[in-house]
Amino acid sequence: MEPNPGKNLVVKTKYGEFERHPIKTSLVVPGDDLLQTIKKFALPHLRENDILFVSEKVVSVIQGRSYRISDIKASKLATFLSKKVYKSPYGIGLSMPGTMQLAIEETGILRILLAAFCAAVTKPFKIKGLFYIIAGEGARSIDGPVPYAIPPYNEYASKGPKNPKKVARSIEKEIGFKIAIIDANDLGINILGCSKGLNKKMLIQALKDNPLGQGDESTPLGILRK
Repeated sequence: MEPNPGKNLVVKTKYGEFERHPIKTSLVVPGDDLLQTIKKFALPHLRENDILFVSEKVVSVIQGRSYRISDIKASKLATFLSKKVYKSPYGIGLSMPGTMQLAIEETGILRILLAAFCAAVTKPFKIKGLFYIIAGEGARSIDGPVPYAIPPYNEYASKGPKNPKKVARSIEKEIGFKIAIIDANDLGINILGCSKGLNKKMLIQALKDNPLGQGDESTPLGILRK
């Protein structure tokens, strides 16, 4: 369980020092059993008081919420709006028709239109990111295809996982360890679901640089150890 390239094994936070051990797994595909994957690859390494953290992407894939971009039928609205969204230098976001279509499906047309309207009205004032704020978590959790992802997922876009809090707590009951499902990238981290009583501020500080990596490390699971 070596740290991923460019990541530190140990991080200091105001809650103390933590080790972050990324765990390699086999390629996860739709229909796999998340619990069995965790039992096989993570459980043998877990010690008392450890916290297991899981990439939201692997949960989405297993739940069948990851789609080959060429199979997504983007509407005319999705194609139009994708051209208007701010294109971040750090990722695709909703700036392509396929990912915008997933956002419409996840969030609803009315909310997407409201977000687009508010973003257009405030654009002259150079306000950025308002579209994503109004569109909500469902839209923000859409992940587009990236060339450095493990094939075939370099050609896939994903919605966020369904009921991540419920998923986390059901797994905790089975393995007896605290767990957090995280949406992390090199810009920051969001805790989508976690065991009851876990300190989210502590998790964010300890995992904010995304020790799971952003490429082909094959480490969708990790152990946080005080």
